[in-house]
Order: sequence, then C-alpha cells, then structure tokens
Amino acid sequence: MALHRLASVTMGVPQPAETAAYYTEFGLTEAGGGWLASRDGGRQLRIVPAPTRRLVELGVGVDDPDDLAAAASRLSALGVGADVRAGLADGRLAAVEPVTGVRAVLRVEPRITQPPVAATPYNGPGRTERPDVRAPAVLREDRVRPRKLGHAVLGTPDFAATTAFFRDGLGFRVSDLMGEAGAFLRCSTDHHNLLVLAAPLAFLHHTSWQVEDVDEIGRGATSMLADHPERHVWGLGRHHAGSNFFWYLKDPAGNFSEYYSDLDCILDDQLWKPEVFDGARGLYNWGPPPPPSFINPDDLAELMAGLHGGRA
Repeated sequence: MALHRLASVTMGVPQPAETAAYYTEFGLTEAGGGWLASRDGGRQLRIVPAPTRRLVELGVGVDDPDDLAAAASRLSALGVGADVRAGLADGRLAAVEPVTGVRAVLRVEPRITQPPVAATPYNGPGRTERPDVRAPAVLREDRVRPRKLGHAVLGTPDFAATTAFFRDGLGFRVSDLMGEAGAFLRCSTDHHNLLVLAAPLAFLHHTSWQVEDVDEIGRGATSMLADHPERHVWGLGRHHAGSNFFWYLKDPAGNFSEYYSDLDCILDDQLWKPEVFDGARGLYNWGPPPPPSFINPDDLAELMAGLHGGRA
C-alpha cells in the first residue's frame, strides 16, 4: 500500500515534563525538541503543552509524492476545503480532521526496517526447544524498550465522519469493525495503526508500543507498577481483533499506554476478510474483563466540562 507506517504521534497535555518523564520510564528515549524515540522507529512521540489532554497530530509515512497527490485528490472528493485545510508542499501533505481537530501529516519517508529478533524458545507438549537451560526471559535484566509505535486510539463524537476522513480521504484500510462503535484502520501491514472510537467528545484514548514478546510486556508493566500501582489499567490479556497480547497503564495526564506483542500482520489484502465484532468480543479473547474506566475513562466528564467551557 502507498501508506506504509504510523510514523509519529503528538499528544497535548497540561503537564508536559511530568508526562515525558513517564514515557522515558516506559522505555522511550529523549530525542530533543520534545520528542521521544523508540528503538526502531526513531522520533515517534512528541509531547506539547495543551489545556487538556488530546491527540494533536498523527504522522504517516508514504512512498513518494504521487501518494501525496492521490491523498489530496481523495480529500478534495470528500469536499474538504477551508474546514480541513489540506496543503501539499515540501514532500508532505497536512490536513485537519474537522470533527476532532487532529492534524494528519503525510510525509515521503523511508519504510521502517526492523532487524529480526531471535525467536524465543518455548517448550511444549512433544516439543523441547529449550533443553537443559532456563528460559531466556527469566534471565533478562536490561530495561524494556519499545521497538516502535504501533497505533493510537482516537475518540470522536462523529464516528462516520472521522472514519471517512482517514479511510476515504487519507487511504487507511479497514481491518475489522466493532459495529458502529469502532473501526480498526491500518496504514501499514500491521492489523491496525488507528482505532477510531465512537465517544461523546474527541480525545486520545491510548497509544500502543511494540515489544519483543509477552515476557517483555510483563517485565515492562511490572517495572512501571513497582512504585506506582495506581498506573495499572488492564492486563495481562490477549485481544481478539488484532490478536495481540496487551497490558495497559495510565500516564500522569490520563492517557493510556499499551505494551503489545504478536499483532496480526496483513501482507496480502486479498487474503484478509474484515469481521464485525459485537460488544466486548473484539476487545479481548482472554484475560480479565476490561474495567469500566477503560471503556469510559474517569476524566471524560471533566474533559467534556472543559470542552463546553471553551477550554479544550
């Protein structure tokens, strides 16, 4: 596909320094200018001041200028104009999604390359992959560092319009749906890079970060919770849509952050058939049920009050 990766996320928060410290502890590294970097993806998270927490910008990688021109044409066909403020210049296209105010920036940039990680050996019935030694995971002592940004989840009060902007305008593809409540969209071979979520207002629900395996998820979350048990949100579990292992934590601004591994990959669009999931079926296959605060974050009422008060 012409779009090839979710390159970056910019989040706005009232307390940038405290939030940046959280994501540094989460495993990202400082990269200057308010940016934090993953191991393989480079500068992928930017934290900027904002009155309330929100998703400010998504960066998406494309292969060449023709891809930008095609996206500009699709946006025009949607009737975008002054409200969306699309522009094409200097190897990038910028457009503002009119419902949520999120700025999407498509840039011509190289595809991400990830060096293969040695498969973790697991013993099983009739299969001994690890004879006479302890599991490598229990011997790991280095800190967990995310390999790349996987996806972001955007709440919107107009699910159809926001989905159309990313799908029909920018060129994201649909992987699965949760009825009229959620759309798993991809701009790469990953199952999803953006989940558009029906919500009473626009907000950033969470960002998700790839680690090597389920042991790294457990090690990362355990470390983050050691001195801050209040950060726990949901996990350990395995999603159904996307199939990935997960554990969710909460940053100081109220955004959720996810460690994940083993996400479905869609290399051939003709072989993948999107499904429509009802209720919690798409959310998890096993693990604890999602807490109410995951579906409706505790600060939504406060965010809505700020919106109606003109501060968001």
